[in-house]
Amino acid sequence: MTHAILLISCPDAKGINATVTDFVFRNNGNIVHADQHLDDQRNIFFMRVEWSLDGFKLDKIEIGKDFKRLAEKFNMTWELYFSDERLKAAIFVSKPLHCLYDLLSRQMTAQLQCDFPIIISNHNDAKDLAKKFNIKYYHIPKDPGNKSKQEKEELSVLKKEGIDFVILARYHQIFSKTFIGNYANRIINIHHSFLPAFVGKAPYAQAYEKGVKLIGATSHYVTEDLDQGPIIEQGTARVSHRDSLENLKDKGQDLEKVVLYRAVRLHIERKILCYRNKTVVFS
Repeated sequence: MTHAILLISCPDAKGINATVTDFVFRNNGNIVHADQHLDDQRNIFFMRVEWSLDGFKLDKIEIGKDFKRLAEKFNMTWELYFSDERLKAAIFVSKPLHCLYDLLSRQMTAQLQCDFPIIISNHNDAKDLAKKFNIKYYHIPKDPGNKSKQEKEELSVLKKEGIDFVILARYHQIFSKTFIGNYANRIINIHHSFLPAFVGKAPYAQAYEKGVKLIGATSHYVTEDLDQGPIIEQGTARVSHRDSLENLKDKGQDLEKVVLYRAVRLHIERKILCYRNKTVVFS
């Protein structure tokens, strides 16, 4: 059964919740999920409402047109989605393949309701895996002298394949402002540490030297500021002085897989609203 999903943000005011739910009720809709949040520091109201289209009076095109009149009254920023719209994601990967394996297996077992038409890599380590899963593989190597040219090729491939969003499953390259601008809040990265601590290279070595008692992983949207984009999901694991550097890496990789999976799932289920380099993540 197809559902409609509205994501809304606007200055807080009386009557927003009632107006939105009444819009669904007046058109014979049945709300199946509704959640809201008020940032009382900035007086911004956020809402996610999902309802069944079974028996709904308006068709998909009419819903947006009709709701627009209500949205203007409250100066809303809003997005309308439908649950039967299956997103296409491109997976970028370098040499570590644990996150890629995990995403592909979860998609095959229907834990991720999206498609992975292509894998793009600056190495050939994932080529056999792509063949095994019958996924198109693009080997696009990069060096400091060809990055601009290679990014143009990547963007061309993404456009040709109709890609909706990008997943960086341990992809060790930095994108340009132009590339990121084409997929604003649609590039999901997994960082192998609990940001903002231990940023940059070799976070596990940094953590080991520091003798930490917790390690973590962070999934976030990519922005121009390296590893500073809006955080979607995080996870931690307990460690101790008994853990070797290899143990830290093993525990960290387990975290990376599950944290990236959760972030991708939240994205495809339309449960994330971004604002001021932060996210509101609805349950």
